[in-house]
Amino acid sequence: MDGLSRRKMLMAGGALGAFGALGIAAPANARSLWTWAPSGSVAGSGAGIDPEWVWDEEADPVVAAVLDRGEVAAVNAQLATWTRNDQPVPAGLPADLRDFMEHARQLPSWADRGKLEAAAAFNKSRGFYLNVLNGLGGGMLSTAIPREARSVYYSKGGADMEDRVAKTSLLGFAIGALNAYRPDGDVVVQAVKTRMVHAAVRHLLPRSPDWTRTSGGQRTPISQADILVTWHSLATYAMRKLLEWKVRITPAESAAYLHVWQVSVHMLGVRDEYIPATWDAADAQSKQVLDPILTSTREGVELTDILLNQLAEQTSPGSIDRPLVNAFARYLVGDRVADLDAIPEEKFWLKTIELVWPPLVAFREGLLPLPLVPPLAWTIDEAVRQYVLWFLTKGKGTTISLPDTNRPGSS
Repeated sequence: MDGLSRRKMLMAGGALGAFGALGIAAPANARSLWTWAPSGSVAGSGAGIDPEWVWDEEADPVVAAVLDRGEVAAVNAQLATWTRNDQPVPAGLPADLRDFMEHARQLPSWADRGKLEAAAAFNKSRGFYLNVLNGLGGGMLSTAIPREARSVYYSKGGADMEDRVAKTSLLGFAIGALNAYRPDGDVVVQAVKTRMVHAAVRHLLPRSPDWTRTSGGQRTPISQADILVTWHSLATYAMRKLLEWKVRITPAESAAYLHVWQVSVHMLGVRDEYIPATWDAADAQSKQVLDPILTSTREGVELTDILLNQLAEQTSPGSIDRPLVNAFARYLVGDRVADLDAIPEEKFWLKTIELVWPPLVAFREGLLPLPLVPPLAWTIDEAVRQYVLWFLTKGKGTTISLPDTNRPGSS
């Protein structure tokens, strides 16, 4: 596939925000006008078309045809057997879908194997922080993104959030794996599958009266602008927090971590002219597309409550309770987003976390001796460990599959 056609492909997110994109609760034009310059992208140039009006010209018609032909069950059975980057696309798939997947699995010409390996090592060494930020932090951000919250809520996965967490975590796990882009890794597989799920949601969701009623006028969900928003709620947000926490990151590690997300975004379909080339460019783009659109929705508040209850109830019984979960979520995303998500204030635990988390990070980074870490920090540490364990095990025994309907009762 040539570079021009590859840039016409859409991207997908990871962790809890991976299937996002739809309506706006506030005015439909609440986000800023698109002024981000393509000179700041990995392509270095571009037409400058607002990504709000760009979707997936290659995936959408192919996946729509699969749904219209009633082939979803058969396709999902074949997709379940495709698990490794070096594995051939299943021969039993419809020819048009198989041809699309063969093109979609190709790495961009600018992918740097050395940086991808460096990113894998960085993800391994900083996995504790990244799983917290991309899972809980990114999850709480996603429920404050109106289109994302509503796309999740009214699509098929919104009716079973435990299963949805498992499925949407698979891509994040794949990006962060040590063998992510090696032959025995699976990030290519998960990216292509996620891209096809996005196309299926774009075909199905406009049929939902509930989505149409809340979409803010957006006829086709999951534009490239929506997916850039999700990207920033994961990659850009995580890097900001790591720097805020004074986690030691070398320039090479920072560049490598950005690169693995750049490649993953390209693999998931976003045009190269929209992919930030540097963290400064990413910050500038995030301030334009993410920050202005955050707001509260009924669907987002309900999803937040479900997710936090799952965390409190399904980690290690008795080791972590909802007030501590509330406080840590608020600490991760700040008061503005926490208020939008209606996360209760837990003043004792929040003050405790604000007191003990910085020295705990400093101890992990070798910057502070153990005696200076407050004893209560280890209660927080164990709670976070239990969360990471829960988050990492959600994807076991599941696979990304195409939906064939919207949320029951919504279609």
